[in-house]
Amino acid sequence: MANYFERAKFFRTKKRLGQNFLVDGEVIQDIIEFANISPEDTIVEIGPGVGFVTEQLVKYAKKVIVIELDEEAIRELKKLEAPNLEIIHNDVLKTDLSALTDGEFKVVANIPYYITSPIIAHLLGEIDDLNNKNRNKIKDIVLMVQEEVARRMVADENSQGKQYGLLTILSQFWADVEILRVVGRKCFYPAPKVTSALVKLDVRKEPKLQLSDYSHFRRTIKAGFAQRRKNIKNCLLNGGFLREDVTRALAELGIDENTRGEKLSIETFGKLSEALLGK
Repeated sequence: MANYFERAKFFRTKKRLGQNFLVDGEVIQDIIEFANISPEDTIVEIGPGVGFVTEQLVKYAKKVIVIELDEEAIRELKKLEAPNLEIIHNDVLKTDLSALTDGEFKVVANIPYYITSPIIAHLLGEIDDLNNKNRNKIKDIVLMVQEEVARRMVADENSQGKQYGLLTILSQFWADVEILRVVGRKCFYPAPKVTSALVKLDVRKEPKLQLSDYSHFRRTIKAGFAQRRKNIKNCLLNGGFLREDVTRALAELGIDENTRGEKLSIETFGKLSEALLGK
């Protein structure tokens, strides 16, 4: 069993970047199991760091393509010398994943937490992106995120506090999302300030809702969550929807004007979007 902790420590002492390396062998093994890799699979790993997960992935997959921005980490990854490993030195948000390989692939990602939403949008497409070329090739995604973010990804209108929001809908519109396990701070070196969680997204071929206008739906939910303290009527008015349309649509659906957006399910938002269009 590789001593991940010592290796991470050695790497960190050479270079002090804001990375947290996963050093818990059991969690690394869990990622491999949850990814459910067959010998025919291609894996795209985002943010491999110095390759603790990578060195396991290459044992099971036909091909592993890693995308890493940090030059010193790239040097460490090259030491793996696995024939089925391809290293791409780039920012994942500027990388066309669909061009990396011919067939479908799985994604394993341990990413900086502050770019979770942009990365999900890059992998799955926005909710009105009906033919996203990355999503069309991705089978599923195993993602390490902050636990609080994971709770937001799997939330619904009955969740506590501010968990349910735009990230929820972005995650669930093109994927079935589940939390696989919580990962404690001590599983990383250096230990981050927050607990993490592994999340799995099974990519859908069809969007969660069948709508006549997906950009209009995106505009509706954006308005609905823009000001959490305001009721849905005021949110929609502030979002530029016409008063008569808002009043009519809410009445048609029997939604109380004083309800807050975060109390409306994704399905209800879909109906509201269509009703606002007069459909």
